[in-house]
Amino acid sequence: MSVNTDRYQTAAARYFEAWNATEPEALGKAVAEAWVPEGTYTDPLADVSGHAQITAVIWAAHEQFPGFVFRPLGAVDGHHDTARFGWELVNEADGSAPVAGFDVVTLSEDGRIRQVLGFLDRVPTGA
Repeated sequence: MSVNTDRYQTAAARYFEAWNATEPEALGKAVAEAWVPEGTYTDPLADVSGHAQITAVIWAAHEQFPGFVFRPLGAVDGHHDTARFGWELVNEADGSAPVAGFDVVTLSEDGRIRQVLGFLDRVPTGA
């Protein structure tokens, strides 16, 4: 059983950096630093692979929720090549968090993400 918690913390930090990047160039760079080129992202609303498609999913989230940021909820937990963490989508203007969930990620040997399986725990009606 792995006890290298820095590896999981680093992967989660890169993941949140990608999800919070709002400029196209910064977003592309952050996705490349967080995911391997053939990495995947799957949640109830998306099932994509590769940097371009992952970038498009993140960009679409920013378009749907302008002025919101993704923040971690609780600690990152991990073992072997797998980590999990909770998150919420927070409105920077009023602090509300209409969307929350948790993700399970599989890491490559270099610490980048190979696969994300996302689960939505709280979603606004009509989203």
